[in-house]
This record gives sequence, structure tokens and C-alpha cells, in this order.
Amino acid sequence: MPNNQIKKAVPSSIGFIILGIIFIAANLRTPLTSVGPLVSLIRDDVHISNTLAGLITTVPLLAFALLSPLVPNLGRRYGVERLILISLVFLTVGIVIRSLSGAVNLYIGTAILGFAIAVCNVLLPSIIKRDFPNNIGSMTGVYSISMSLCGAIASGISVPLAVNAGLQWQGALGIWGILSFVSILCWLPQLRNQMKQTATTSQQTARNDVNVWRSPLAWQVTLFMGIQSMVFYVLIAWLPEILKQQGIDSNQSGWYLSIMQLALLPFTFIVPVIAGRMSNQRLLVIVTTILLLTGTLGLLYGSSDIILLWIIILGIGGGFAFSLSMMFFGLRTENAHQAAELSAMAQSVGYLLAAIGPALIGYLHDATNSWNLPLFILLGASVLLFVVGMGAAKNRVVGGQTSSVPARKER
Repeated sequence: MPNNQIKKAVPSSIGFIILGIIFIAANLRTPLTSVGPLVSLIRDDVHISNTLAGLITTVPLLAFALLSPLVPNLGRRYGVERLILISLVFLTVGIVIRSLSGAVNLYIGTAILGFAIAVCNVLLPSIIKRDFPNNIGSMTGVYSISMSLCGAIASGISVPLAVNAGLQWQGALGIWGILSFVSILCWLPQLRNQMKQTATTSQQTARNDVNVWRSPLAWQVTLFMGIQSMVFYVLIAWLPEILKQQGIDSNQSGWYLSIMQLALLPFTFIVPVIAGRMSNQRLLVIVTTILLLTGTLGLLYGSSDIILLWIIILGIGGGFAFSLSMMFFGLRTENAHQAAELSAMAQSVGYLLAAIGPALIGYLHDATNSWNLPLFILLGASVLLFVVGMGAAKNRVVGGQTSSVPARKER
């Protein structure tokens, strides 16, 4: 259904859709980014190793990998809007369980919220492709900036909430259940559009079904998604600890992690808009690689007096990488169903790769008692990101033909 037809059919719902997308996106990182600055508190309280502490970030990524392939079919069977609403309910429940004392509740709650986030991760690009086909770049920017802003805030206030406000790590993690509950209320109006949108999606599926698992382009997008996710979640989980080894206290290292995420905010909006207007995105992939390599080398060999500069450069590079991965779901597909299938594939295999990162880095640190080898791993990942990114950035779609790139029509 063209965008103008949607506006004529349900003019009052467009604003609610945008509001719902913004609030849902706000929940996709906060339950994860709030953990990094609290790792040492959690580790000491529940008596776990660095490797097991890394699993707090890894468990949601494994949940993403396991559930993502099933989400497109579940969406067609039960309806996209209804499935998202159910996932938000489970997200709230998972946050509450994780906030209860004990290692068992910590990991069970983390797994539940991971499954819930996986559903929204897969379906949001599909909704944008379906409802805003001529504005993919700007709408991707809107939900990316909401996700990144709230993730940055969560990183920055986790330690103050736990220590200064006396909430301890349980309360600092559990407070984000309020945001997920508000998101449920914001998404409820979308159930009225369930029948109409499900019928439209079914018609598109019948006309344009493609097996993305057999597409080399889809695999390039998937690897790009996975590698950039691995780099991001490694930094989310361990950057505060890396900085603490360089003499920066827990409070300040948490804010540095927040600054890294704040640095990417303008680019999570600007990059999708620019990418949508380009015939291919190879130049953006090159810039992304240079930024990630520079920031990582700065942490390894740069002066500690300007460590904030390296963190900001890493943040900008992460913003480029994440925005491109989200844009590829829309730019490399022809309709909402293909976007959901590509998103599911990329987030399944991609997050399986990403899940290895935090636990592996924790293990390598435990084994070497140094952060040098883990940072060299990030350098290698940045080079691989360049290799697969140059293929994913070509002007094609998963069906094999040249992309029409509808996002270039943005106004």
C-alpha cells in the first residue's frame, strides 16, 4: 500500500504509529546498556566471574539469535501489531524478574527480556518499510535516535541510581520497567489496524516471496549486522572496565560510556537520511571503518589525556555502523515481508556472532589479565566489517536485481 493511501485510509493513526515506534525503540537498548556500568556491583553481589558477568549481555543476544527466524511467520499468523504488544508485556515481566535478587532470577529475567526485544528488533524495520516506504531513511533515523538516546541515558544514570539514590543494582535495572509499561499504553491503538495491515502484508508476500537465506547479498548484510553488533555490545559490556584499568573510577567510566552513545546520536539520524539518497553506501562503509579503527587504536596506543576523544570517535563509528545495518533492511528489499525476513536472518545469525563477543572478551581478559588482546580483536572485527560492508552497500536487492531505492524519494 503506498504511503499516501495509508494516510487517506487512517489519517489519525500515523501520529500514533510514529509515537509507538519511538517508545518501542526506547526500550530496545536500555535494558542492555544499563548493565555495563553495574557489572562490578552485580559480579561482587552474586559472586560470579568476569566470564559469567559477560553472559549478562550475551544471554539477550542468544535470545535474539534463537527467536528472530520465527518472528516473520509469527507476525503473519498473529498480526504484527498484536505480536509487538505481547512482546512489550513480556519485556516488562522480564525486567521485573531480573531485578529480583539472586543469580537465577538475573539470568531468567534477562532471557525473557531478550526474547521480547528480539520481536521488536525484527518487526520495526518491517513496519517502517510497510507504512513509510518513501521515508525509510528519516523514519529509521527517528527510531535509531530514540533507541540510542535512551540507551545513553541508561548507561549514564545506572551507577548514580544504584549508589547515590540507594536503589542498588536491582533497582537501577528494574526502573526501566516503567518505560516498557508506558510503551504498552502507547501501542494499544495500533490493534485497530490489525486486520487491514495483515491483509495487505499477505498480498505482498504472495507476490514477492524470496528466500533470503540463499541470497549472497543477504549474507553480506547479515555479517555486517553481526560484526557491528559484536563491537557495540563488547564496548557496552566492557568499556567501563577497560577505562577503570586506566585509572578512571566507576562513576566516571559509566558517564564515559554514556558519552560514547551520546556521540553517535546525531549520526543515527543523519546517516540513514544520507544513505537513502545515495545510489550505494560504500563511502559510508569506508568512513565507518576509519572511525572504528581510529578509536580502537586510540584506546590501545593513544594518550590517556585525550581518552575522551577516542571514546567519541568510537561512538561516531558505532553510529555509522548501526545506522547502515538498519538501513540495509529497507534498501536491500522490495517490500515489508522481505524486510522482515532479511531483518530476522540478519538478527539471528548476526546476533549469534555478537553473542560470542562479551563472553569471549571477558574470558580473554581473565586469561591475560589485560585488555590489549581484546582490543586487537576489535581491530580485526573492524577490518572484517569493511570487507562485508562493501558488498552489502551495493545498489541491489535480495531478489538479485538493482534496487529502486525508494528512500531516495524522501522529502
